[in-house]
Amino acid sequence: MKRDFLFALYQTPRGKLLQSMEASYLKRSITVSCKQTQLQIGGLGWERDFVDCSLYQNYLILDAKRLGSAEALKVTAKAYSLPIQTESMDLVILPHLLEFDAQRFRTLREVNRVLKPGGELVMLNFNPFSPSVRFQFVWDRKLADSWRAHFISRARLLDWLKLLNFEVLNTVEFGLDRFTITHGQFRTGYPSLLTMAYGVKVVKRQYSLIPLAAEFKRKAGLATAGVGVENRLPNY
Repeated sequence: MKRDFLFALYQTPRGKLLQSMEASYLKRSITVSCKQTQLQIGGLGWERDFVDCSLYQNYLILDAKRLGSAEALKVTAKAYSLPIQTESMDLVILPHLLEFDAQRFRTLREVNRVLKPGGELVMLNFNPFSPSVRFQFVWDRKLADSWRAHFISRARLLDWLKLLNFEVLNTVEFGLDRFTITHGQFRTGYPSLLTMAYGVKVVKRQYSLIPLAAEFKRKAGLATAGVGVENRLPNY
């Protein structure tokens, strides 16, 4: 499915409302220091609604078509093969990318690779059970590669994140007129039919195994009675 569907949806009245709610949520989600490094995979064009690139000078947008705010640093590359050093990013944002990514599993592994331990990941996805999203997809089917959409349910996405040792900080549901945030829960249930999209914010946990050294006990030595006694006896 082509990402053009996303930008076509943003031009509709409901899509414009969704865009404003997502911008508000992303603005609240960027809580890292200005000196830290942030990566957004997939340009939107309205990044200034949720991030001040003059303040966050290390804000990087990676997009194969160089989409995104002109004020941000740009990298042209594929999401499943990031030209970024391992464990170098403090925050990664995936705004409606996995639905349109045929290599979504490789992309998630790459995101996990470039994130620092304790780094945060923010994701936005469409609700596959939303009638309005499905209707828009069928209406704009010419923007898709096939009749079958690749929308991802929240339950499936959370299962993938669990396998990568991510811990949920909050989840959000974007309704028709407002969004609801739930903190610190792995909500695996399905969003409401009135929910157009959902978001997930997780943190990367890295657990180190502490090797247990084998403890060797010294065996007690056995002494033979009478050994060396003759040498200590006086000669008569």
